[in-house]
Amino acid sequence: MSRLQIEIDNGSGFCFGVTTAIKKAEEELAKGLTLYCLGDIVHNGMECERLRAMGLITINHEEMEQLHNVKVLLRAHGEPPETYELASHNNIEIIDATCPVVLQLQKRIKNQYLLNSPQIVIFGKKGHAEVLGLVGQTQGNAIVIESFNEVTKLDFTRDIYLYSQTTKSLDEFHRIIDYIQSHISTEATFRSFDTICRSVANRMPNISQFASRHDLILFVCGRKSSNGKVLYNECVRVNPNSHLIEGPGEILTEWLKDIKTVGICGATSTPKWLMEQCRDAIEKMEQE
Repeated sequence: MSRLQIEIDNGSGFCFGVTTAIKKAEEELAKGLTLYCLGDIVHNGMECERLRAMGLITINHEEMEQLHNVKVLLRAHGEPPETYELASHNNIEIIDATCPVVLQLQKRIKNQYLLNSPQIVIFGKKGHAEVLGLVGQTQGNAIVIESFNEVTKLDFTRDIYLYSQTTKSLDEFHRIIDYIQSHISTEATFRSFDTICRSVANRMPNISQFASRHDLILFVCGRKSSNGKVLYNECVRVNPNSHLIEGPGEILTEWLKDIKTVGICGATSTPKWLMEQCRDAIEKMEQE
């Protein structure tokens, strides 16, 4: 019997978009057909490995150019228009698992750009798959700012239409809006569109409460996850005794000394089974 109380956060784990993408991959693989996925289906190495063992082949854009007459799954992050053009040219069947929230955002940006080609600004991580898909809607002309500190590089004499990557911080987005509003020329138009996914944004206050309830927090997450970094930093802010781990093999026994409760949580890319493995590993450590 464990002397420690271990709680897995119910609010952690795959978001709707990731769950749908993985379900689509599993359905295709169950048919015994070859299925390619453009990029890691989720920013979690262990989940990618599980699907690879089922037959999923992860490829990059260069490798996709060489493929013909196959099926390629597009993950939740979305893709720029060129990817669909390439698929059509190479007779590739697309299994489109783009998250509906991302798809809606792509359409809004594309329509706005075609309407009057304003200065379209995206608050997001440069090079991130979702952001590349969004910038692609503007023929590569959108300006990406990664943080509040980069807002000064915008041209405040021109119209600005501001959007956000779906998994960014709501607080920082509002700081950017306030700055632009106070600096934009009276001759220019400024419009902002809150495109942050609520199922992700709502995790911030929830994870704060969760982290404050425990002596030790284990945040289970692939180190590539940008959403994971944001949520983990919030855990550390609330509870300095927080550790980011990719799996049970990284848990150190010294962390478990002189504590009574452990909270296990994760990102939108963290599978529930992985958090459960971490719980089981702690219980095993206690018995040794």
